[in-house]
Amino acid sequence: MSIGFDAPPVLFIGVTLPVIAVILSRFRKDDFSLLVPLGAPGGASFRPPFGVDSLVRFLRAGNIAALVLLFIAAAAPVFVSSETVWLSRGADIVFILDVSPSMAGIDMNGKNRFDAARDLVRSFAMTRPQDALGLVALGEDAALLVPPTLDREAFFTRLDALRIGELGDGTAIGTALALASLHVRNFRGASRRSVILITDGENNAGSIHPENAAASLRSGGAGFWVIGVGGAGEVPIDYVDPLTKLRRTGAFDSRYDHNSLRAIAEEGGGVYIAAPSAEGFASAFARLDSGELSIGRSGVIRRRIPLHEPFIAAGVLLLLAVRVLRRYVLGALW
Repeated sequence: MSIGFDAPPVLFIGVTLPVIAVILSRFRKDDFSLLVPLGAPGGASFRPPFGVDSLVRFLRAGNIAALVLLFIAAAAPVFVSSETVWLSRGADIVFILDVSPSMAGIDMNGKNRFDAARDLVRSFAMTRPQDALGLVALGEDAALLVPPTLDREAFFTRLDALRIGELGDGTAIGTALALASLHVRNFRGASRRSVILITDGENNAGSIHPENAAASLRSGGAGFWVIGVGGAGEVPIDYVDPLTKLRRTGAFDSRYDHNSLRAIAEEGGGVYIAAPSAEGFASAFARLDSGELSIGRSGVIRRRIPLHEPFIAAGVLLLLAVRVLRRYVLGALW
């Protein structure tokens, strides 16, 4: 976004002429004048009720300012903004984000797994504006929170509002995959369709087997990524249960079966990536970003909004104000 002028020479003239006039006035010789005091002989001379000299200087400055404003208007100022418009669709990508309590484990360089995942999803979304992104939350049940959309504000708003424990204590991976599969099958016109599962647990809820749901993704032609986040061992945990509003702290024994997540990825024709640390998590997303390349044609729309009217109005009003003050305040003096 910027402000420009369609006729910059006019602006140059309008700014330089008043400066030249002020400089020349410094060298002008004063005309001969004879001071005649007003008032009764021997008495106090007449004094105006206000500072006439100051007011005269103010009015002269007002005249100059009004002319400058009118010259600016004559230079045709415009407000210019640019907006990138995508001319072809990118990928349709659905994130499945685990929000079970174990995602509150703090082993990502001082962050818990959930916050680290959310930050990486946000960064991914910001670097791929041509892709439509959707969001599925995974807990004891699964829910589609955001259908695939290019509206980043809507996506980020719901992502930021998501809370650990929002969908209970379980991990229904099969249900979440089936839900994502149902929606990606309905996508039309995208250059690519993908599902990205981010979890630190094993399937322990829901009635759908994860491998069966993953197979439906493959049959539907969708790409599939599984990121297993977190390491093994005792991990501190700290979060506020959104249902009871109680804070839960302590430690839990972090462990999940990498082989089961790998089997799910393979059944879906996808890729499994282990992310036991913050560095590993970031590396997984870098690999994900390079693996989800999509070509999108884009164009730039430039909008031009004329701004001359406010300058004309301000200049005319200032000239009128000067004329009114000269006529009714200094009518007999200047």
